[in-house]
Amino acid sequence: MNSEFLRLRWAPAGEADCACLLIIPERSIEEPGYIKAIHPSGAGNKHEFQALAQTGYYQFQDDELDYYQTAGQIEVVRGDDKESLEDGMVLFRDGSGSIRAVVHQSAPLKRLLEATNRFCTRWVRLDI
Repeated sequence: MNSEFLRLRWAPAGEADCACLLIIPERSIEEPGYIKAIHPSGAGNKHEFQALAQTGYYQFQDDELDYYQTAGQIEVVRGDDKESLEDGMVLFRDGSGSIRAVVHQSAPLKRLLEATNRFCTRWVRLDI
């Protein structure tokens, strides 16, 4: 994936432009290596993703995280490339700097946020 814009699409009729995002499939609860960080330029900073994961988790704990639920797939579009997520969630920062999430209705939101926060923290600390 490479281009200058990054967009999410989900049903019903949801769409958002993103500054950066984390794709978090449900299997990442047990195997965090499946978490994928995406930046429009392709060269995101791991500290930016760690801040996204940590802030999203803290906002959720404080009941301040804005999130959308979907029963369908979540599509990530960057340029001409598309990637779909059938389960789990996408955590993203929009153009205004707000942190939001798109979550499958059956996904365990808290557990996904915890796994993402742990993974990104280790990524920064241990340089994995």
